[in-house]
Amino acid sequence: MGRFSVSTMFFHEYPCDYIFDYIAESGLDCLEFWVETPYFWLRDRPEAELAGWIADHPELSPITVHAPTLDLNPCSINPKVAEITVEYTLEAIQMADRVGAAVVTVHPGRRTAKRRPSAYDYRRFEVYIARLREVAEGAQVKVAIENLEPRANALLYTAEDAVEILEREPWLWFTLDMGHAMMASPKEVDRFIDLCIDRTVNVHVSAIGANGRPHYPIHNDPGALRVLTELADLGYSGHLTLELEDLIFSKPLCAEEKIVLLMQETEALKEAFF
Repeated sequence: MGRFSVSTMFFHEYPCDYIFDYIAESGLDCLEFWVETPYFWLRDRPEAELAGWIADHPELSPITVHAPTLDLNPCSINPKVAEITVEYTLEAIQMADRVGAAVVTVHPGRRTAKRRPSAYDYRRFEVYIARLREVAEGAQVKVAIENLEPRANALLYTAEDAVEILEREPWLWFTLDMGHAMMASPKEVDRFIDLCIDRTVNVHVSAIGANGRPHYPIHNDPGALRVLTELADLGYSGHLTLELEDLIFSKPLCAEEKIVLLMQETEALKEAFF
């Protein structure tokens, strides 16, 4: 059975010590700490405080970490944007290693223009991967690259894209975003599982809404539950991280309502994996 988790961004409006408390109360046994969680990010990333929150919640350890992605792109045509993205990602890996995280998820990047990636974009991607390799090979934390939404300018959104980079980089692991994959088709998420399951250490879990977008609850969604059952049948035992968008609901949810929702989601995960 895997470790059941949720992204801290589901409680983005709260201080991080509250977020750790809320996630523990929900019955989950892990969390994915987004470096850009506002209370952490806007206070210059106080690592000692993060270590304290982790120490105060041993039932959630080891956590996972998500490197910064908002407003960032390691393959940007703007060299300063590309460089600061790489630096933030390397710092996230090093921080995750120091606090004893199990996995840190990184994004692959995209072409700045909404067109298919060019030779320049792939050169930037290779530079990015080389920089990640240098840091990852000296760390205990597993560095996992995530599949993006199926858009023409994304550098990694098909199963074939993922398996190609994983075969070429034996130090690299994989975070399967099932919502991103299901945006393409149910067959695409099956393809990811078939080709990448042996290197998958984290799964970002969500259902697809009527609008065709991910980050919806899974507990009443047959498509999402089918994917989870398939993972369970294959013996997947890594992290399963709920990624839920709180703006999809008809009204803002208070902390207690979010906790109740997570309890429902946790039960759905348990039913799939027990």
